[in-house]
Formats: sequence, structure tokens, C-alpha cells
Amino acid sequence: MRVETLTGPALTEALDDVAKLRLAVFRDWPYLYEGDITYERRYLEVYEQSDRAVIVAAYDGDWMVGAATAAPLAEHADAFGDAFAGSGVDIDTCFYCGESVLLPRFRGRGVGHTFFDRREAHARDLGYSQMCFASVIRSRDHPLYPSAYRSLESFWEGRGYTRIPGVVSYFAWRDVDHGDETEKPLQFWIRDL
Repeated sequence: MRVETLTGPALTEALDDVAKLRLAVFRDWPYLYEGDITYERRYLEVYEQSDRAVIVAAYDGDWMVGAATAAPLAEHADAFGDAFAGSGVDIDTCFYCGESVLLPRFRGRGVGHTFFDRREAHARDLGYSQMCFASVIRSRDHPLYPSAYRSLESFWEGRGYTRIPGVVSYFAWRDVDHGDETEKPLQFWIRDL
């Protein structure tokens, strides 16, 4: 497996593969996302339109098996503005980690750390002083909660990320077990670079 850091035209060329990975990986807990490729490509346009965005992509041969995105938080401000209002976080100095998706059979090989290492290095190189991301909040009593689920919170904490108290955003999507979109809360995490 090899890992590449993609920007510019290489990033744009990779977006269809990132969209397919999002559809595959986010069907599982905790996202339970039932999406479509048209929405995915529209959602990912923020990375295509940014001259500071990055994708860190993992490949098995020529097959993209994982990807992690990041771009300036200010470029996502419309979606996150209410959540960060009054938080004390300067969105102009914070870089946002979007998705981090890796097919299950390639997990446990250190790729998650590489995804964070490379996105954090990219943000530092651009002069950003903080990095953040959001994680979906799901109840353990949800009917689709998997008994073998292992939370990533200890992984994130081990990398120096902490929850930002009160910084929660809400996004709607259709779950695999529902026909209609419903809003889900997403908790933001942050660390200094």
C-alpha cells in the first residue's frame, strides 16, 4: 500500500474515487449514510475550488482504498458558522479535516496516523496554527449500534485532539434504515499545531 498527498489537478482527478469511498465507508456505523454519487461530487466541490485543500490518498496498486481530506475552516464557514460562534476559535487560523475513510480490510496498518500526519503537516506549511474535525454523535441505544464497535476517541485524544465544549453542528442525511433525511449532531474536536 502506498500513500500520496494530492493537491491541485491531482486532487481534482481523485474526487470521484473519494466520493465512492465515502459512499462505501459511511454506510457503516456511526454514520449509517445512504447517499448517492451526485450529492457526493457536489459536496466535494469545496476541495476542488480551494487552492489550499489537500487529499491524502492510500492505494493498493492503482485502487484508492482510503482518503482523508482537509481545507481551511473558513472555506466551510457557512456550514459551521453557528457552531463556532462565540467559541473563541479563530476560523481563519484553523484547518478543517473533512472525511477520513479507509476500507475495513486496510485498517490497523497505521494509515489513520499517516492521514493525520500529512494533513497536519500541510496545514502547518500553509501557516495554520490549529486543526479541527467533526465526529457524528450517535447513541449507544441506537438499534443499529454494533456490539463490536470500537470508538476512535482514544485515537484522537492520543493525537492531541480535544472536544470543543459546546461546538456542535447539525447536518441532515438519510440513514440506511430510514427513508427520510434527519439531522444528526456533529461534535467538533481541535488541537494546536
